[in-house]
Amino acid sequence: MAEISFDDFLKVDIRVGTVTRAEPYPEARKPAIKLWVNFGDEIGERKSSAQITKHYDPESLIGKQVMAVVNFPPRQIGKFMSEILVLGLPDENGEIVLIGPDQPVPGGGRMH
Repeated sequence: MAEISFDDFLKVDIRVGTVTRAEPYPEARKPAIKLWVNFGDEIGERKSSAQITKHYDPESLIGKQVMAVVNFPPRQIGKFMSEILVLGLPDENGEIVLIGPDQPVPGGGRMH
């Protein structure tokens, strides 16, 4: 993988937000959940489609703090417009586990 500069890293705006709403997305090609994430007053609420159905159901996500890239352009995922990229890591089977703080932090905080 190519190295990047610190300035390149600073261009990626990764923030913490709280899931306020989550719904199954059965129309997606791969099983997914539609998420609405609140990043506080500066950014507000943004939505995303995430392929996280192996470890999460929509009800368990409400109130969960997650990390997401908030400065990618919106992307059409089927009939749903995804505005952020929620971040996660693959488990031993390649299924995504979400990344978030290990204790509550104010919404909208930028990762450094």
